[in-house]
Amino acid sequence: MKPLYALLTGLVFGVGIAISGMMNPAKVLNFFDLAGSWDPSLAFVMGGALIVAFIGYRLVWKRGTPVFAERFQIPTATAIDARLVGGSALFGIGWGIAGFCPGAAIPALGTGRWEVALFLGAVIVGIWLQRLLRSRRLAPAT
Repeated sequence: MKPLYALLTGLVFGVGIAISGMMNPAKVLNFFDLAGSWDPSLAFVMGGALIVAFIGYRLVWKRGTPVFAERFQIPTATAIDARLVGGSALFGIGWGIAGFCPGAAIPALGTGRWEVALFLGAVIVGIWLQRLLRSRRLAPAT
């Protein structure tokens, strides 16, 4: 049953991304172009998502446990450090340059555009490099 719910959740997410226009990098880039052809429609998409998430979280927290797990997986980190700020900045810069965010790029693979595959390939390489560099930095000196 869990895989079926995961599939349905992914389909709802993908359809929402497609309907909102977030798979279209031109629409996303126009959202960031405040001095040019600014398109504020994505602000409404994000605002709608925040409202739905707010209501959803209120309903979910009333449950004792998740449907498919023994406990909720809640982040415990609260520090705003250089790693968080740097990662956020890199995400924003990448989104502004490419017009894709990783979440929207995954359903956009269905469009068959080579730019989407290139973007996701770059994301995967970036994640791999970050993990490699972090493991080397944290490895004990010999």
